[in-house]
Amino acid sequence: MEKSSKDYLKFTEKAIKKIKHLIAIQKNINLKLRIYINGGGCNGFQYQFIFDSSINKDDIIITQSDVSLIIDPISLQYLYGGQIDYLENLEGSKFIVSNPNAKNTCGCGSSFSI
Repeated sequence: MEKSSKDYLKFTEKAIKKIKHLIAIQKNINLKLRIYINGGGCNGFQYQFIFDSSINKDDIIITQSDVSLIIDPISLQYLYGGQIDYLENLEGSKFIVSNPNAKNTCGCGSSFSI
């Protein structure tokens, strides 16, 4: 099911640029960024990102600026209204999530609690 990003999640321009770059390196235009939530991390839940070309029947596809994100309905409930950004600094590079639903986040930003 394809949805507008403004309804669920948004990408920053840096995230869009990085996703497009990584897909171009893989030379597979069918790849999409998948985000999902796993139990674990310092605060109970952990963000996970992978590139995927498989779409499950209940997955939601969010598209912005020709970049698509795949998310399952369970993970979406924890991320609704959030934003995905890409950060590069001395510590490394990673996709990060600004999550308005998180009550607590860890210092590295990769885990949260509700």
